[in-house]
Amino acid sequence: MITEKVAGANTTYEQDAQSEKPIRSIAKAVSWRVVGTIDTFLVSYFVLGKDSIAEASAITAVDFVTKMIFYFVHERIWNKIKWGR
Repeated sequence: MITEKVAGANTTYEQDAQSEKPIRSIAKAVSWRVVGTIDTFLVSYFVLGKDSIAEASAITAVDFVTKMIFYFVHERIWNKIKWGR
């Protein structure tokens, strides 16, 4: 699908809308958040210091949930936009 988009193959809006279901957006959000969560924890831990594992974990937990929700909403909005398809 990506190579078709890059090569300029024409698809209809209906085909594009069916190509990415909400469950796929959820899976992408979760997998990306795992990477992002590791980054958030490491940055929080190093900025706050070695004695702040609890604080770094709290920041990481809130960050994980909020950014996953924002990413999902962002993906769903972009899936409705016809521009660039």
